[in-house]
Amino acid sequence: MDKRERAELFRQRLTGQMIAAGINRSELARSAGVDRSTVAQLLADGTARLPNAHLAAECARALGVSSDWLLGLADRPERSGDLLASAMTVTEAARSTADAQLHDWHREAAGAKIRHVPATLPDVLKTEAMLTWEYSHALSRTAEQAIGASQDRLGLLDDHLTDYEIALSMGELRAFAAGEGYYSGLDVEIRREQIEAMIRATRDLYPGLRLFLYDARRVFSAPVTVFGSFLGVIYVGRFYLAFRSRERVRSLAEHFDWLVREAEVDARDVPEWLEALASGIRAA
Repeated sequence: MDKRERAELFRQRLTGQMIAAGINRSELARSAGVDRSTVAQLLADGTARLPNAHLAAECARALGVSSDWLLGLADRPERSGDLLASAMTVTEAARSTADAQLHDWHREAAGAKIRHVPATLPDVLKTEAMLTWEYSHALSRTAEQAIGASQDRLGLLDDHLTDYEIALSMGELRAFAAGEGYYSGLDVEIRREQIEAMIRATRDLYPGLRLFLYDARRVFSAPVTVFGSFLGVIYVGRFYLAFRSRERVRSLAEHFDWLVREAEVDARDVPEWLEALASGIRAA
């Protein structure tokens, strides 16, 4: 881009942002610390004049945009600090599947692919008995709310509104079946019913729902969800780290796809694998 083209782009962006901000030439001049004639010269048609770095920065500050964008050196008007703030947000996590933020993100992603690595079993596949046991002591949420939210998400799958991929550790499922670790004290009937429900869901909802099982001794993942191509969320306990930067969302999606490639059990074979797991619970 030569100087004349860059000057024309500068005028277009400066004029458009002044209109959007409701600022006239006099107000911009006062805010930038120059006289009105200087602003008039910058906005004059056909001129190849560009502001110096100081004036460009002052105009950008007055209009709430970046000077690089005004000068045609960047594609987005946000300032670098604003870009960073919008690219990642920290949102409080209620831990329960009834979390309003989770609900909003799932609704926003309706019609897009959702990739999910859960912290325990995937909430969307949990039975009412399992949710009642797990969320009876959930922070600020009731088990009934958790059940309703989970059923709502399952409805998106039933209505073919969402393409859902889940990657889950085989060790998590084995611990669940045995009632060990996190699942210590969970009644055997609840465990048996839960595995049977997962068998039905992974068979009946395929390919809209695809569950992949990986070996956590070989690969690792923190709890993460990628909503379409616009949002990636990492669960860290009390908070979600939510990314809307295209590059970061793509990186999280690539991480999930790596888990799928490394999976020991493909989605097509999961019902059969769960049947073998269930047989051990039935014999208990």
